[in-house]
Amino acid sequence: MLIKVLGSAAGGGFPQWNCNGRNSADVRKRMPGLKPRTQASVAVSADGRQWVLLNAAPDLRQQIIDTPELHPDPNGGPRNSPIKAVVLTNADVDAIAGLLCLREGQPFTIYGSSRVIDVLAANSIFDVLDADIVKRVPMALGRPFEVEGPSGPVGLTVEPFAVPGKIPLYLETEDAKGNYGSQEGDTVGLKVIDTGNGHHFFYIPGCARLDEPLRARLKNAPLIFFDGTLYANDEMIVQGLVNKTGERIGHMNMSGKGGTVEAFAPLNVGRKIFIHINNSNPVLRDDSPERQAVEQAGWEVAYDGMEVRV
Repeated sequence: MLIKVLGSAAGGGFPQWNCNGRNSADVRKRMPGLKPRTQASVAVSADGRQWVLLNAAPDLRQQIIDTPELHPDPNGGPRNSPIKAVVLTNADVDAIAGLLCLREGQPFTIYGSSRVIDVLAANSIFDVLDADIVKRVPMALGRPFEVEGPSGPVGLTVEPFAVPGKIPLYLETEDAKGNYGSQEGDTVGLKVIDTGNGHHFFYIPGCARLDEPLRARLKNAPLIFFDGTLYANDEMIVQGLVNKTGERIGHMNMSGKGGTVEAFAPLNVGRKIFIHINNSNPVLRDDSPERQAVEQAGWEVAYDGMEVRV
């Protein structure tokens, strides 16, 4: 199974279009040790021919251009694509907006939790993906399914599961519990399995906390791509970017007591890769002490174009 990181940044990308924070300003200046990043998405294939996207970032058109494996077959018809399905982990703009790049009458399948599929149905702009051509299939949490493209199974099985998270910002509502209307299925993780040999990995680009069911699920996992949005809970406030903590926006922080590095330490995960990294995060700087700290703890920081074989 081959995994291609199409994009590794959080919403807004890196640099973010309107951000003049230190990281974004320096990457625009092409300072050494900083790489531009598009918004988080990966492509997965069991056979190197049929590909499944995990989330569809707003940058998807450029990501496809930058990834030859996702180009049309030069020996195929006038219009063809190796992209056979898209599996969505949430309905955030940075996870679904790229679907609009796939609107040119090309058949493929969209999978999402019933909560996410309902968001697509409620927004008529997604009707540019003709339902007679592009199937929308609700995923039942905790139930593995074979991913199917227009011509049948593509050699991958996906098991979706609920993770602690938050409803997208544009859907937030105040409620008595103070959870802004979040419900199970707003944020999911994915166990992606090569149907032929059973090799697997986990993809969890958004997670608010590591609860006991999630700890048990991830223990001894061979590979995980995990939410790397922030290094510190208050870093966006400290940098004067946004007056919100990581906890408020539904993302764990890497460092500190209860942070991702500490929480994963006893889980014996084989390979751990941070993805969905916000422009404020100091680990984006190759020479930063924060990058050194996460790498010494056994973590890698994803970058666009990264390739992993399972």
